[in-house]
Amino acid sequence: MASLAFSSTSASPVALRGRPNKLAIGVAQSGACHVSARGSDRKARLFITRAVAVEKKVSRFEDVAMAPPDPILGVSEAFRACTNESKLNLGVGAYRTEDLQPYVLNVVKKAEKLMLEKGENKEYLPIEGLAAFNKATAELLLGADNHSIQSQRVATVQGLSGTGSLRLAAAFINRYCPNSKVLISSPTWGNHKNIFNDAGVPWSEYRYYDPKTVGLDFEGMIADIKAAPSGSFILLHGCAHNPTGIDPTPEQWTKIADVLEEKGHTPFFDVAYQGFASGSLDEDAFSVRLFVERGFEVFVAQSYSKNLGLYSERIGAINVICSSSDVANRVKSQLKRLARPMYSNPPVHGARIVANVVGDPNLFSEWKAEMEEMAGRIKNVRKRLYDNLSQKDKSGKDWSFILRQIGMFSYTGLNTSQSENMTNKWHVYMTKDGRISLAGLSLAKCDYLADAIIDSYHNVN
Repeated sequence: MASLAFSSTSASPVALRGRPNKLAIGVAQSGACHVSARGSDRKARLFITRAVAVEKKVSRFEDVAMAPPDPILGVSEAFRACTNESKLNLGVGAYRTEDLQPYVLNVVKKAEKLMLEKGENKEYLPIEGLAAFNKATAELLLGADNHSIQSQRVATVQGLSGTGSLRLAAAFINRYCPNSKVLISSPTWGNHKNIFNDAGVPWSEYRYYDPKTVGLDFEGMIADIKAAPSGSFILLHGCAHNPTGIDPTPEQWTKIADVLEEKGHTPFFDVAYQGFASGSLDEDAFSVRLFVERGFEVFVAQSYSKNLGLYSERIGAINVICSSSDVANRVKSQLKRLARPMYSNPPVHGARIVANVVGDPNLFSEWKAEMEEMAGRIKNVRKRLYDNLSQKDKSGKDWSFILRQIGMFSYTGLNTSQSENMTNKWHVYMTKDGRISLAGLSLAKCDYLADAIIDSYHNVN
């Protein structure tokens, strides 16, 4: 008896032409497979030898290259591997307490307790998501009395946080606006380009950041939007621009709307920080509401990762404000059609949290207070960092741009080499574009961070 284990894909029963009645049946009956050959049958031994050769065959995936580490999430991996006691993780945009610990909002805990008491089931949601969530999120974005909601012109589909919502909209653009281009700010959130690349949507950049002023290049932005092909989609950050923290003023938003209207462009907002930037839900929704009031058809992707701290729940939405209720119904039907083969239907837990918080007046008030407290802590850290930099740096450099920025990020103006010095020498983990997350900084660590920034800025070319 000779025996050998080999992959069932190595050969088929038909290939066993020497001993079809014994070997072929043995192969067919054993999944992983165990082949037996009696005696010294030469053909059987030859077959077994060939099976070994097949088993040792080079993988069909041999040419698959190793993917580079994610530029943002890779920062956290490097931080965890560092053993220095002074290390700081200012890469990922996740809120931390003054003790630099993750924070679960009290209002979230209360909402989850209510959900547990209700004994709600875990049945599949419809493709478009939880109805109570979709109603709450559209009203939160536009205002419950907004005419577009009252006239049923808003197509809302629950998405997998901001990323999934953007991806669903990108798939819609690819299918129904195939000749359109998306314009993305330079710089922008690191995943925007990946999303449109994978959806097959062409994109180009418009100027946004001015390194000379560490501020907004408004003239360059307007010029590039004017130069874009008519009917383009213009990706705009609703508030707290990521990564710069630089937002247009209300007057500049009006001018941006004028240019989009002139060129027939469609605004596409990424709203990841509503209420978390200024501490006010209404103030942070100003830009979106301005464009809706002016009669634009608007795409808006929302996320509740930051303002409710629901990072791992992957809860968000894509909203399309349309010209009529009939168009909205058709758009929604096609968004659902696109979602079905992507992920079938969205998760329910985070959706119920949002619906319970927004739908309960007491929880809603408590949430707004907690948001204001979180936004306030980040503002205090921003002010302390500015004070430390101004006091320590004797070169006369103006660091006031830090105060003009808003939200959880600050664009320091450090280049790649200077950012690498921050990590290699000072153990401050950050993205190489000079962005730091102030949400991961404490008042106590501002002094240390100021030393690191001053050293890197002045002593590294």
